[in-house]
Amino acid sequence: MIKELNAVMNPLSPPQFQFQMTAEQIDESDTTLFLARDGEGRALGMGALKVHDENMGEVKRMYTRPQARGKGVGWKLLQQVEALAAQKGLKELKLETGEAPGFEEAWKVYERSGYTVCGAFLDYPDSGWSRFYMKKLG
Repeated sequence: MIKELNAVMNPLSPPQFQFQMTAEQIDESDTTLFLARDGEGRALGMGALKVHDENMGEVKRMYTRPQARGKGVGWKLLQQVEALAAQKGLKELKLETGEAPGFEEAWKVYERSGYTVCGAFLDYPDSGWSRFYMKKLG
């Protein structure tokens, strides 16, 4: 699924403004990956929580396969990420996603889940190729 997500992003944003995580980075202790599966065990989507400090986590690698879009898979994954963040006592979640056409469905999921647009955070550049969101927890 990581390769699929990267392939989807490649034509939408320049490579220097894609902030991908490798499987090895996702496997680090500060990151938890969630997979959504169908009744036969096939992966439908993924999303991850990366904890940066005791207050802030980041939503990473959100992706829903085309055949599962529009069925609430992304929303359910985001709910799992949020639940773990709350369990860990984090105060806010932030995320970076693309700003180009093609990311509209992702924006809808975040905005319907209570995320608001914010400025660049951590070491992300404010390039015009990214849209940043945040949500206060608890």
